[in-house]
Parts: sequence; structure tokens; C-alpha cells
Amino acid sequence: MLTKEYRLKKRTAFNATYKTGNSCYKGGITLFCGKVKPAEREHIKTKIGFVVSKKIHKRAVKRNRIKRLMRESVRLFIKNSNESFDTKYLSLIFVASAKLLDKNFEFVNEQIKELMRKLYD
Repeated sequence: MLTKEYRLKKRTAFNATYKTGNSCYKGGITLFCGKVKPAEREHIKTKIGFVVSKKIHKRAVKRNRIKRLMRESVRLFIKNSNESFDTKYLSLIFVASAKLLDKNFEFVNEQIKELMRKLYD
């Protein structure tokens, strides 16, 4: 579970992140990036949200499993990364597709690592 300082919660924040139009896709996960942080807001943590639509699967158990896998992968990425993770964007949203339904943690973790490398390199 991500700590509170990293959680993206408000609908307005989700909508603002979607409106920026910055996104990338890898292996069933789409990553939407919010606005680039201005210099005076460098100290604010990057907020992260996770979305799995009902169109993916009608059972909440399946949708929640995908969110748990993505959350854990991002948590480990933050823990293992240096401080450069928090310096670029105000918010990030990970959106899952149906490709992730039967995948294991190793697959999800590798996809998220690739997305983050693409984003911060």
C-alpha cells in the first residue's frame, strides 16, 4: 500500500491529469502523466492513482487484484529509486487493460519498471 503522501484521491486531480494528454503504454498498462512541477513546488510529492474499469472484468475481486499488483510494484519502485522520482510530475495515473487479468506480479512489475524508465529517462 502506498503511503498517504503519494495517493491521488480527488476526482478533479484525476481529470486534470487526463487532460494533459501525456501518456505512454506498455504491456497492458497505460500511464497518464500530469503537469510538470514548477520549481517552487519541487518539495511536493508526486501523487499516484490506479484505475481498473468495470469493462475489464465485472467482478471486483479481479479488478482489486490488478490494482494491488500495480500498487505493490510502484511502491517497490519508489522504495528502490533515488530521490529523482519525485522531481518531474505532479501526478501519475496507471490504467490497466484486460491483458493483465491472468498475469503474475513479475510481469506487472516489469511493465511498470519499463514505463517508469521511459518516463524518467
